[in-house]
Amino acid sequence: MESTLGLEIIEVVEQAAIASAKWMGKGEKNIADQVAVEAMRERMNKIYMRGRIVIGEGERDDAPMLYIGEEVGICTQENAHQYCNPDELLEIDIAVDPCEGTNLVAYGQNGSMAVLAISEKGGLFAAPDFYMKKLAAPPQAKNHVDINKSATENLQILSDCLERSIDELVVVVMDRSRHKDLIQEIRSAGARVRLISDGDVSAAISCAFAGTNIHALMGIGAAPEGVISAAAMRCLGGHFQGQLIYDPAIVKTGLIGESKESNIARLEEMGIKNPDKVYNAHELAGGETVLFAACGITPGTLMNGVRLFHGGARTQSLVISSQSMTARFVDTIHMFDKPKYLQLK
Repeated sequence: MESTLGLEIIEVVEQAAIASAKWMGKGEKNIADQVAVEAMRERMNKIYMRGRIVIGEGERDDAPMLYIGEEVGICTQENAHQYCNPDELLEIDIAVDPCEGTNLVAYGQNGSMAVLAISEKGGLFAAPDFYMKKLAAPPQAKNHVDINKSATENLQILSDCLERSIDELVVVVMDRSRHKDLIQEIRSAGARVRLISDGDVSAAISCAFAGTNIHALMGIGAAPEGVISAAAMRCLGGHFQGQLIYDPAIVKTGLIGESKESNIARLEEMGIKNPDKVYNAHELAGGETVLFAACGITPGTLMNGVRLFHGGARTQSLVISSQSMTARFVDTIHMFDKPKYLQLK
């Protein structure tokens, strides 16, 4: 899968990022999202595969979407039998967020990226568009920290595993009213808090890389992005746990479903019999092969944002593979026309 799709999926996220970056700072988050979706779909439909979107957009609001269940790839199109050999056909599941952090793009803030994860059919958890309590941590703390422990306990475990004092630890938390008590507890324990407005996939992945000065992600964010984060963290060997949150009283805003009871019923319809189950990275991204790719739209902790210049653009992407056990940073110059010069820095 990696040798067949590795370069292709980099180009998918690059095209989405470039399209969205052209709307950076213009205050139009829906347009920034829409053009990323269209660019991602167009590029995926040029790949020799039969792909199915298992995590997409659109349920939470009226934003443009690569909808759940949508089929993409050359071999899903009309007359595909003329040029697709079933014996060599790749059937894959795809999780996408074409513009993770639409507000970040709209207002010219750091941390937005185009992102996707793929695995063979059935290899990704089809998370409902609910919320998820998340805990991400570096590989040294894998299976030591636990989402069922308090923030104070996990910070002490992190301190021991990383051989750092608690006051040297930085925890990323989404800036939401539901996290008021969590933020206070982290600060009271002595650690530092980095608040983010959007984009917790980048924060989760950053935990796995030394030198980012991010040592944990805690709190509640969107469940689909939790699966994408888990795919990357599985490949990187980092710690990731997620637990679905289905009670509107806990998330306080934006949850699909009017009541806790109706949300539980919806989960049961989806085959989720234990709504309180805690999932690890291998359960959320359990395929034999998992690939993750992201491209910075605006500058972030791991990647530069898109840099547009006359006649082209420069992007920085990250592709992670469970197959080759690699994390590759890819720096690309895209030549739209005949550029007068190439942007080297």
